[in-house]
Amino acid sequence: MKTGNTTQKTVLAALMAALICVATFAVRIPSPLKGYLNLGDCAVLLAGWLLSPVYGFLAAGLGSALADLLSGYAVYAPATFAVKGAMALVAFFGFRLLNKKLSGLPSRIISGLIAEAVMIFGYYVFEGFLYGFGAAAVNIPANGVQGAAGLILGCALVKAFEKIKLNRSNG
Repeated sequence: MKTGNTTQKTVLAALMAALICVATFAVRIPSPLKGYLNLGDCAVLLAGWLLSPVYGFLAAGLGSALADLLSGYAVYAPATFAVKGAMALVAFFGFRLLNKKLSGLPSRIISGLIAEAVMIFGYYVFEGFLYGFGAAAVNIPANGVQGAAGLILGCALVKAFEKIKLNRSNG
């Protein structure tokens, strides 16, 4: 998609937010501490890799937070908005920086790993304040599994999205 068309960028970001919401909402596996594991991270990474920083942040944050609200996890929604938005930013800037030196896939893997580490740390801090830091540590392995699945699926899906010309609306 060519840069410069605000309507197209907004529509694509809205579609990504909907995809993120559905991917997060459709498969929910309860985690040890009142949260849940989901497949939304693959779409959050896609938003970071395919959209501009602002649109990626908003799509990831809003889509994920909406899934929390619809799932009955409203207490998580504000933290989810910030954490998932930050993941998209890290994926975007990490990929942009790394892709200058590495090919596409290694850049995506490394930027995705860093973005998933942001997710694990962000939820650890949030749940630490909510339930205590010792209790919050229980979710670290589960969030790591979610992050790994999101990274693998995200790397597989980005190729399909690029083939249909949804690659890069950063402007």
